[in-house]
Amino acid sequence: MTHGAAATAKAPPRPGLRLGLGGPGLTRGLVVGYLSIMVLLPIAAVVVTSMEGGLGAFWDAVSAPQAVAALRLTVIASFVVVAINVVAGTAIAWVLVRDQFPGKRFVNAVIDLPFALPTIVAGLTLLALYGETGILGIEGVSFTRVGVVLALLFVTLPFVIRAVQPVLLELDTEMEEAAASLGARPLTIFRRIVLPNLTPAIVGGAALAFARSVGEFGSLVLISGNIPFDTEVSSVYIFGQIESGNPESAAAVSVVLLAISVGVLFLINMVGRWTMRHGS
Repeated sequence: MTHGAAATAKAPPRPGLRLGLGGPGLTRGLVVGYLSIMVLLPIAAVVVTSMEGGLGAFWDAVSAPQAVAALRLTVIASFVVVAINVVAGTAIAWVLVRDQFPGKRFVNAVIDLPFALPTIVAGLTLLALYGETGILGIEGVSFTRVGVVLALLFVTLPFVIRAVQPVLLELDTEMEEAAASLGARPLTIFRRIVLPNLTPAIVGGAALAFARSVGEFGSLVLISGNIPFDTEVSSVYIFGQIESGNPESAAAVSVVLLAISVGVLFLINMVGRWTMRHGS
């Protein structure tokens, strides 16, 4: 056998680890059943509840001015947060992977703090820092839309960073060094070589950040002030409708919020797939 033939010869594929739970059919059934109980059935229950009064009542609930204002603020603030996270998260991940500085391990550990900290505590922390009687006492933050964006930025901080870090760690730097030796500028190297490899991870982190922003509740209750037509987000509006004894209206707005989230996540994933195909 020649060397070329030996190089092109492929070893027979080895079967991966399979769970011995009575065969693949039973295993898939358990997975589908678990997902149905944890995800599909609750969503179906919300949809059924939203339609209890008919389509007319559903439309009246979702087209109410206060509901529309809350949905608009939620979506716009989420997009703003995603845009900031894409830039800042990628930059932070780059610094943590490529640079060495004192306290790097501490900074790396602090990034995961929003995952461990209860969101209501995050709201209280922001209020204690930026509120009128807080440590900094910065006007125009608490009980404003700026406070809403800050709270969402706090709870979504880790998503893009943790999505980009592993890709940067595995990225081969030889192509960057070769491009630099040929006279390419750092910005050109990043745009032509690094960014195409990071784009799928950035898109994935952005999708998670958007989903978290749309559904965030705890960190916004205190810092936003929950002012109708101004700083009230959809999750707080839904909670208010439930407290007012109007679960059908709360469910209707929840269905719209769910549809917006699924639609945006679908578009983000489509953009990520197109980028991967276009880059290859």
